[in-house]
Amino acid sequence: MDGRMRPRAEGEAEGVARAWLSGVCEPGDEAAWRLVARLGAEGAVEAIRGGRVPGGSGITEKKLAGWRMRAEAFDLDGVLFLAEKVGGRILCPGDPGWPTTLDQLGEGAPLMLWLRGRGDLRQLCLRSVAVVGARAASPYGRRVAAELGAEMAERGWTVVSGGALGIDGEAHRGALAADGVTVAVLANGVDVPYPPRHEGLFAEISRTGLLVSEWPPASHPTRPRFLVRNRVIAALTKGTVVVEADLRSGALNTAHRARDLGRHLMAFPGPVTSIMSRGCHDLLRATPPATRLVTCAEDVIEEIGRIGEGLDRPDDRPVLPRDHLDPDSRSVLEAVPSGPSGAPTHAIAASAAVDLPTARSRLALLAATGFVDRTRTGWRLRPSP
Repeated sequence: MDGRMRPRAEGEAEGVARAWLSGVCEPGDEAAWRLVARLGAEGAVEAIRGGRVPGGSGITEKKLAGWRMRAEAFDLDGVLFLAEKVGGRILCPGDPGWPTTLDQLGEGAPLMLWLRGRGDLRQLCLRSVAVVGARAASPYGRRVAAELGAEMAERGWTVVSGGALGIDGEAHRGALAADGVTVAVLANGVDVPYPPRHEGLFAEISRTGLLVSEWPPASHPTRPRFLVRNRVIAALTKGTVVVEADLRSGALNTAHRARDLGRHLMAFPGPVTSIMSRGCHDLLRATPPATRLVTCAEDVIEEIGRIGEGLDRPDDRPVLPRDHLDPDSRSVLEAVPSGPSGAPTHAIAASAAVDLPTARSRLALLAATGFVDRTRTGWRLRPSP
């Protein structure tokens, strides 16, 4: 590519310009936001390519040189091709599906978003909650996250998280197990499965919900990008729940972002002997109190929902994610053996009394949500963590 923008059709110049900027200016860079606010996206691109930014913009020669160096290596046509290949699309401020809550980030607001999936991000986030926490989560934290994700999804709430190992992944799986919708906000391209073991999970999320990123396809995560990503998770949702976190967990960064934006901030308590709950306890102990202690989905909904919502607390609430599976999925899951060899799809279908297409689709969902594994000889239950 020669570095020039080439709009695909009339009216797409704005989106293509912002796509170019997403690969040249690191997301969250307030200087880039100010340049776009002043010149427009197309004007900002021309200014960067020409090495001439307006006086008084506050952009240093060093920053401009860095942008131009990245521009030389950035293949816009290539990333647009990759996005199209995985069913990705561009969402810009002012588009019908743009969540206006992101604009509350001010000069730190995203210039655009890359999406993979069929959902309308704005509509999905009207009733949404962020569920975040530690990657190295304990069995307690994993169970709480999965149950919370399932119960919130069952009540019509979109579960938003970061797609990471541990708490994030369990919250996504819980929502999917309840046939709900979940959104993963990534610190890498929507075509990059990171962590790799979540490739199946991301495929299932994109089928029913959305993968969201500020970085173009083929981008890989870095430590700073996770922290930059967290502000989007906090801004998209009505509130943030920290399930489990140590004192240096990145989940606390999301919590602080939510607090600064005036969102509801909640935390689950854990054992006082658990290192992985120290961050939650620190949030709950803060003075003045800014974090609400929660222990179940009803507590969360009471905090972020409409007045009176969440006050009905049934006594027979399910306690495991599998309780939220649909009848066919439960039947198929019961027919999957626990031994190392596994069973073929047709045998599972016969045992579960479902047809072969239903067995295939339910096994794919159960694999994506962490219930089963596929072996050389068939399907088997995934060992409990």
